[in-house]
Amino acid sequence: MRIGIALSGGGARGVAHLGILKALEEMDVKPGIIAGTSAGSIIGALYAYGYSPPEIFKIISKTRLFRILRPSFNWKGLLTLENTYSLFKSLLPADTFESLKLPLYVCTTNLRNGRPAFFSSGELIRPVIASSAIPVLFSPVKIGDEYYIDGGVVNNLPVEPLIGHCDKIIGVHCNPVDENFAPENMKNLLERTFILTISRNVAQRIDNCDIFLEPYELRRFGALEFSKITEIFDMGYHYVKDEARMIEKILNQ
Repeated sequence: MRIGIALSGGGARGVAHLGILKALEEMDVKPGIIAGTSAGSIIGALYAYGYSPPEIFKIISKTRLFRILRPSFNWKGLLTLENTYSLFKSLLPADTFESLKLPLYVCTTNLRNGRPAFFSSGELIRPVIASSAIPVLFSPVKIGDEYYIDGGVVNNLPVEPLIGHCDKIIGVHCNPVDENFAPENMKNLLERTFILTISRNVAQRIDNCDIFLEPYELRRFGALEFSKITEIFDMGYHYVKDEARMIEKILNQ
């Protein structure tokens, strides 16, 4: 059975993907094709390259991979390619989709036409960085003649490339909406607005998944709470362990 997995964006919450992948591997459930947006594209690229979930977690903890996508304050926005490319290059030295051990689709948003744009061949690192470029916070990334931003803006559960190419599709969303939200400052208001926006486009794609995984307790963590990545990893892991019977039942149908 060929399993496809779609990994959502979510900032620090995206570390939950690693706990989920680790638990799935322990069930002998391994994806044969991956699609990712934003944090999901970073984890998807490293996993498809051959790093294990614990190895990726160690990389994120040691190198602060997610935190390096940080403000640089220029007139275009905040993220600069120069701040991130060298680190990605050290982890993905071949810098091509063709060098990966698993097929990978990276979802971005074309800034000109506002449509999702998927990358699956050629240069790898720039599309991954573009997929993580949250608008307003980070600068658009130029690839060829076009500019691209975070794929989650229009598609935070990129299942489309998986349809027709695998037997079962697992969708993983790590941005549950906290219904007890209270505005505290500009940062958490901006984060809340973005989560509400992307949650709507996720709902439109759930029916394309045979299995939809969304650890609801992740709502307790903010997308920028990088100090909590150990708890977030564990939450993803234990969530799959609790849902193991359901997952096995659907995969065996």
